[in-house]
Amino acid sequence: MLAALHPTPPLTRRIAHLDMDAFYASVELLRYPQLKGLPLVIGGGRRRADSVLAQREDLPVAEFPRLGDYVGRGVITTATYPARAFGVGSAMGMMKAAKLCPQAILLPVDFDEYRRFSRAFKATILEIAPLMEDRGVDEVYIDFTEVPGGQREGGRVLARLIQKSIFERTGLTCSIGVAPNKLIAKMASEFDKPGGISIVHEADLESRIWPLPARKINGIGPKADARLQALGITTIGELAAKERAWLVEHFGRAYGAWMHEAAWGRDSRPVVTESEPVSMSRETTFDRDLHAVRDRAALSAIFTQLCEKLAQDLQRKGYVGKTIGIKLRFDDFKIVTRDQTIAVHTADARQIRQTAGQCLKRVPLERRLRLLGVRVGALARPGEIAERAEPVDTTGQLF
Repeated sequence: MLAALHPTPPLTRRIAHLDMDAFYASVELLRYPQLKGLPLVIGGGRRRADSVLAQREDLPVAEFPRLGDYVGRGVITTATYPARAFGVGSAMGMMKAAKLCPQAILLPVDFDEYRRFSRAFKATILEIAPLMEDRGVDEVYIDFTEVPGGQREGGRVLARLIQKSIFERTGLTCSIGVAPNKLIAKMASEFDKPGGISIVHEADLESRIWPLPARKINGIGPKADARLQALGITTIGELAAKERAWLVEHFGRAYGAWMHEAAWGRDSRPVVTESEPVSMSRETTFDRDLHAVRDRAALSAIFTQLCEKLAQDLQRKGYVGKTIGIKLRFDDFKIVTRDQTIAVHTADARQIRQTAGQCLKRVPLERRLRLLGVRVGALARPGEIAERAEPVDTTGQLF
């Protein structure tokens, strides 16, 4: 009777964003502890099984390759915090980074090892908190709301337990932001890196979120940020001060309305434990710029290989797709995409190549190419569809 008269109040929604600290670099430092504290960048290619690095983990520091000696067109995948102090960051061209920090140690990527550690830290989380959304190799969202410790100190108690458990199992550190929703949690996980825990409540919006640059909202990219700055808006607070109608007028109905909600810290998206991929793709950046006519044979071989690998990816993961597209980056860095929807879902390499080839015909190939990519979207499981197969026409392909 008393319980009926005094019902338990609803739990406060607490969502965490967990981001591993300089993940690839941290994994490498477990393998090469002699590099700890030194500027280190990962990128430029995959580690080969027959390389000296793969065979000797006791290599003296002086024998490691240096960023200043790199020649090529690769980009940095990640960097340690000592390297970041020089302005080096992920997605930066390695030749540009070499000018900023030539003394940095350069290591190629080892995706097999990174995936192994990724599986380990996610398994650790799931043993503690079962509602986890996988957002890539080094980050997840976690619903703390009903997990023991998820409400204590705003979620700090549970966050500490997860950090400690991950470190004990993997030797790696992570940063965690806990907030009322995904939007704010993602921002909060950046507040106190590395190894930090940041707790944000609804009442903290004005003091902790509004002073941040508008670019910190996940979903406001460089182009939108440039437009905002041109309109005199630099912070999230200044964005929140604008009327919804004004934002809709300048940024469109959907995006403008979303900006208004985001600036006020509103986000009702749930933590999704299982999700189907929207698309799959394969792409490659060339060692040198290639010309559609003079390098036709090389481009044709690369194009075919990309389509074959993408088909293998689809078949291995059990998907077929209906929208096939291409991505091109020219020597002036301009990116062009084209796609075409076919009548029948497919995971066949010949069909993918034929349709992607038709997409290529719709692009003027007058400049040299830096990158070529192939994508298959509108994915489905074969058992979910019933379609009539059609013959593949391989005539008239561009390359």
